[in-house]
Amino acid sequence: MVARQEVSAWRPRVTGVVEVFHAHFTEHAYPMHVHDAWTLLIVDDGAVRYDLNRHERGTPRGTVSLLPPHVPHNGSPATPQGFRKRVLYLDLTELDESFIGPAVDGPDLLDPVLRQRVGQLHTALANRGDELEAESRLALIGERLRGHLRPRLTAGPPEPDRGVAQNLRELLDERLLQGLSLEEAAKLLHTHPAHLVRAFSAAFGIAPHQYLMARRVDRARRLLLDGQPPGEVAAAAGFYDQSHLTRHIKRLVGITPGRYARLAAPR
Repeated sequence: MVARQEVSAWRPRVTGVVEVFHAHFTEHAYPMHVHDAWTLLIVDDGAVRYDLNRHERGTPRGTVSLLPPHVPHNGSPATPQGFRKRVLYLDLTELDESFIGPAVDGPDLLDPVLRQRVGQLHTALANRGDELEAESRLALIGERLRGHLRPRLTAGPPEPDRGVAQNLRELLDERLLQGLSLEEAAKLLHTHPAHLVRAFSAAFGIAPHQYLMARRVDRARRLLLDGQPPGEVAAAAGFYDQSHLTRHIKRLVGITPGRYARLAAPR
């Protein structure tokens, strides 16, 4: 079978939706990465298998998958024909961070009504002038998602502070553009570099450098869809140069920044 890569993406004028992303891949496999937004995923053909928080998951047709922000995951085709998916990246407007734990415990939802509503929202988002319809559908989707996740919330003690790993993640977020060396981070956090890597990887399931690059790729995608040229985006997202950006965005998204930028053409 010839490898296929069909991608479309855009930023709609709807509060709460960071990006709409449609793709058909037959061979592309996503490495471990994170997003700063919720990933609401439906598969129209084929199936995707992925690891989330060290547990193997799958998204057959008919399932709605909700992957929480800041939690590492990957993804690859689970069928010979690959998969065709539609994704919404949602900010914390509809779902705040308190729902991250319940979503990690059960990201795949068998809910035909929710599946239908997500499909209807994609249709509304594809049509300029239908923003009010999209906002209304998003509100109902958020309500239904909260209904799935609330019963899983516990009233137990708050999650213990993960110490040095959490401090390193906050430092990486602060230095997203300029970056920092592992030695510098170790000095700032008063620990050994090797301990930093072990603690971060154990706490979040992803190495510090993978986390930083995934965050930068997220930023680059938003800027490309805003119409900025790849050469400017590379510097604005913290990459060394355009080839550095190209290598990492192609690895995570499956296409080059130039192709991704062309997706920003008026729909």
